[in-house]
This record gives sequence, C-alpha cells and structure tokens, in this order.
Amino acid sequence: MESPRIIAGVARVVRDVGIAEELAQDALVAALEQWPRDGVPDNPGAWLMATARHRAVDLIRRRENYARKLAEMGRDLSEAAPPEEPADPDDIDDDLLRLVFTACHPVLSAEARTALTLRLLGGLTTAEIARAFLVPEPTVAQRIVRAKRTLAKKNVAFEVPYGPDREARLGSVLDVIYLIYNEGYAATAGDDWLRPALCEDALRLARVLSALMPKEPEVHGLTSLLEFQTSRAAARTGPDGEPVLLKDQNRARWNRMLIARGVTALGHCEATSTGAPGPYALQAAIAACHAMAYSYGETDWPRIATLYALLAARAPSPVVELNRAVAVSMAEGPEPALEIVDALTAEPALRDYHLLPSVRGDLLLRLGRTAEARAEFVRAAELTHNGRERELLLRRAGPF
Repeated sequence: MESPRIIAGVARVVRDVGIAEELAQDALVAALEQWPRDGVPDNPGAWLMATARHRAVDLIRRRENYARKLAEMGRDLSEAAPPEEPADPDDIDDDLLRLVFTACHPVLSAEARTALTLRLLGGLTTAEIARAFLVPEPTVAQRIVRAKRTLAKKNVAFEVPYGPDREARLGSVLDVIYLIYNEGYAATAGDDWLRPALCEDALRLARVLSALMPKEPEVHGLTSLLEFQTSRAAARTGPDGEPVLLKDQNRARWNRMLIARGVTALGHCEATSTGAPGPYALQAAIAACHAMAYSYGETDWPRIATLYALLAARAPSPVVELNRAVAVSMAEGPEPALEIVDALTAEPALRDYHLLPSVRGDLLLRLGRTAEARAEFVRAAELTHNGRERELLLRRAGPF
C-alpha cells in the first residue's frame, strides 16, 4: 500500500494525479537501483516518499525557472501560486481520502472513476481491473489514460470537497472504497487469496469518512459492513493460506472487538436514517446476522434471505441475486435456490464469473447430483484467476 500513499502525498504537491503516479514510479525505480547497492533503508516507505517529494519539488522548481525565463523575455505571465487549503472545520489531513475524492470527480464517467481509483489506491494492474469488471484490457487502459488527462485538463483540485459537492460525490466514493476492500477480501488474481493491506486501508478510509460525515447513514452502513467482514479475517484462511469456507470457520477466532464496532456503526446508520435502508445498510444488517450467530447452524437464514430480497429490490444486480440464492438454499432448501441460479446462467455479466458454477455445484451436490456438481466445480476452477481459490474448487471437484 506504499504506492497509493506516495501518489497521494506527491499529488498534494504537484496537484496532478497523473504526474504524481509517474513520480511515484520514478521513486520505486530509484529504489530498485540503489537498495541492492547501498542496502535497504531502515524505513523504506519514508525513503520512497522523500525521494518522490524531492523529485516533485525539482519538477516545480524547473517549472518556476521556466516561467521566470519566459517573464524575463517579456512575456506577460502570472506566477501560479499553489491553491490554498480550504478553511473548513470538517477538513481532515488525509491525502489518501483526497485522492479518492479526486479520482471520483463528476467530470469522469463512473467506469473511469472506478478504474482510476483501483489503479491509484488499489495498486491493481490494468489486467487485474479488466478481469474484475469483465471488460477488455485495452478498454481499461484507455479509461485510465483519459481519466488522468481529463483531471489535468479540467484542473480538478486535489481536495476533499465540501457541502453539496461532497454529497454529490459520496455514492461513488463509497462504491470505490467497497471495491478496494473486496479486492483485498478475495483477490481476483495471484497466489494469495487475501490482500490484508487493501482491507485495512479501505476500512480506515470508511472510518475516516464516518467521522467526516456523521449524518450520512450509508457511510455508517459501509463502515459497519467492513467492520463485520474484517472481524472474520483470521478465520478465513488455514495455516498455509488456503481459503476456509464460512461454514468451516472457527468462530472463536472472529474478532469480537471489530464485531462490537460493527454493531455500533450499524446503530449510527439506523439512528441517522430517515427513509428506507440503503444498499450498504442492508448488507451490514446481513453481515450482522452472521456475526451474531455462534455457529453456522444457528444462523438466521430466513432473515438473511429477506434482507437479500430487499437488497435485490433496492439495488438489483446478478451478483446480489446469486447471493440471495445462497440464502434461499439455507432457508428453504437447494431446490428453490437452484431455480434462481439456473435463471442466472443466461446472464451475460456472469458468463465468466466463477462463483456462478461454484454455487450451482454446491446446490447440485446437496441434491445428490454428484456428477453434475463435479463438472460445475471444475468449470469454476477454470474460470478463477486466483491460485488459492482454484485449489479449493478442485478439491471440491474431487471424490465426494
């Protein structure tokens, strides 16, 4: 997570996220050249940040020298003073949050905001973002390039906005923070199933946002959801990093302090809400049902199925419908759930989504249709790009 911090820190100096990303990469290249020769410094992160900032200052000085020479030649140039930080009682000193709000500026399309934020804060490669959103890699690359160009062209300020501007950007910011968290919660690619640093930073951003916007129920809803999800982190992998399914997790390893924080945040969400619960409030309520159950068998599946039905009506999506099917299978049995899943097999967005055949395989297995279940687990293993998840799916496809 050093790269996003360096980009955010440098962007505050140069006021351009594209240039900030280039300077951060320059600092990483300098480290690759110098550390093998001179040794790794005691604080590598501080070294990288200092190097990137020195280069940013050099860049500004070169720009100033250039402007001064132009002035000396008689051009009528006005010196560009760096914009002042807005004086606001809600202002917070958090460069990462400034970077999120800048990358989620309304001059960018929703797709561009997500791609840029995942690149800058999530540290995902273009290929990883493309896989996560099921779009071609060149499309993502173009979105990122155009987004950085648009921010520079529109001279978008590197700041956390205030008043109506902040509220207008909030939904996009929440979605992006959740996407970053999800990439850490179940990595789309690589050899590790979890990326804890991404989860930690997403949770920290959500907590900061809660303090910044205490009257926004969906901010508390997202924070509550992430607290509950993070509480299970220690139980989600085995000794060798292999995934452990929810039903097999040792709940004694769930972090009770984080569960308590999730309950508190959910309380703030309910106390500040004046209408129907939003998508994050509903997801937090679902996560709370899991957190309150002392065993898998004691889980209140009927309530979870009802909450998923409300979520499907409030924010319909094929993935929500797939999750609803899982809840229905536990509340009512595998047969009605299989009907829901089978209806999703024609959904184009899920054509290459590995969890669709994984869920279908589980339902078929519970119905005793073992040969069909095995084929579904194999197909799911072929579709996932994560090595740990592939191993788990192939084990499930093995002899029953």
